[in-house]
Amino acid sequence: MRQYLLALDQGTTSSRAILFDTNQNIIATAQREVAQIFPKEGWVEQNPMEIYSTQYAVMMEVIAASDISPSQIAGIGIVNQRETTIVWNKHTGMPVYNAIVWQCRRTAPIINELINKGLDDYIRKTTGLIPDAYFSATKIKWILDNVPDARRQAENGNLLFGTVDSWLVWKLTNGAVHVTDATNASRTMLYDIHNLCWDEKLLNTLSIPKQMLPKVLPSSMVYGMVSMPKAEIPIAGVAGDQQAALFGQSCFSSGDIKNTYGTGCFLLMNTGDKAIKSTRGLLTTIAIQLGDKTNYALEGSVFVGGAVIQWLRDELRFFGESRDAEYYASKVKDTGGVYLVPAFTGLGAPHWDMYARGCLIGITRGTTREHIIRAAQESIAYQCQDLIKAMTDELGKNIEKIKVDGGASRDAFLMQFQADISNCNIYRPQIRETTALGAAYLAGLAVGIWKDVNELSRLWQVDEVFKPEMEPETRKKLLYGWDKAVGRSMHWAEN
Repeated sequence: MRQYLLALDQGTTSSRAILFDTNQNIIATAQREVAQIFPKEGWVEQNPMEIYSTQYAVMMEVIAASDISPSQIAGIGIVNQRETTIVWNKHTGMPVYNAIVWQCRRTAPIINELINKGLDDYIRKTTGLIPDAYFSATKIKWILDNVPDARRQAENGNLLFGTVDSWLVWKLTNGAVHVTDATNASRTMLYDIHNLCWDEKLLNTLSIPKQMLPKVLPSSMVYGMVSMPKAEIPIAGVAGDQQAALFGQSCFSSGDIKNTYGTGCFLLMNTGDKAIKSTRGLLTTIAIQLGDKTNYALEGSVFVGGAVIQWLRDELRFFGESRDAEYYASKVKDTGGVYLVPAFTGLGAPHWDMYARGCLIGITRGTTREHIIRAAQESIAYQCQDLIKAMTDELGKNIEKIKVDGGASRDAFLMQFQADISNCNIYRPQIRETTALGAAYLAGLAVGIWKDVNELSRLWQVDEVFKPEMEPETRKKLLYGWDKAVGRSMHWAEN
């Protein structure tokens, strides 16, 4: 009997695999880091072959560690870092260039050209997105324009484009399947989220051959088979990591909200079958597509969340392990007036400033390492609060409850400060691997482990609730200082 579900979670900094049983217990996990490449200031790349090899390796490690037969795995769910762009030759299977990561800012000039052509409003209305170098569309154009012979090869039908999910499905099925799901398609800045199709006008404007693009399918279905010793396992769920986390948090109803604390931070609210156009700098995106039913979400994106802690660890050498940040932050009663704005790759929602850069301000002779570490911790919560405020203004009412997940959600100091600065209750679930769990849910639905989302909603259990304790005047003063610091960082790299 097939009684296990395998989640492949390909993230910005690592490839992970988690094996769940059908009661959502974690049986085995494996993880390998994926190197980031920084060829120039503001450029971020990865090796697509490393993305695949690390993901394949942890998949096999998990199966070996669990001591089960592959024939017992009912389905594989794939979740991925979104927007990251890969172009490869469909005959050789080799990428024509490194993966251009979602954080990369090299295509900002192309975005400016689109805006100057008057396409700003069209892009917002059609794709739900704000014109920004964050998304896949201009990354594809850059590859076609800058890699020798790439454009000719693409026009001759020899090249394929995919976000990381497409690349993994193609590789795992030995090149038999070139697909993506609606959630990932909605992050390319090429997909009409209302008519559910690739947009011809944007493709023509950017000179991207449509034949490069994957077929867009629902998020839960059998896409193809992975050949294992003595078993063929169906790939049965695909979603972008943030939409998968929304699903894994059982945010199935309109108004449900989650925030993921990973490399970046991502606040999503399920808006049901209504695609709400934001006036506050939020994105409208597809939350999930099950069969012919499409749910939408409002999303706010923070580009540098947990990555600021990695920066303190790796570049500034302030501590040896990321988890040490919580300890050092708690050693001082406040930041001593120091603010850190980690706009290393610009600012996301609600500011959308491609030219913002990092800013450490308020330093005095008495500033210590601990003050800076605490300022870095608090910067994650401040950025998320900017998203929460934008969403509150959009809804016209206060947000009282947010479900949280991601690696940094284990940090009690950060979660309490988030509750304090946002004045809302923070719910941390028992299973914090909600991105991978969302993948398992999608695969399980497709292969009949569960009948519908009502069964899944009964599985979610809370671990801890963080309630606001900060005085209103203190909150007001701290937020005023944060807004001033953000103002200093904006437009810094603009010519």
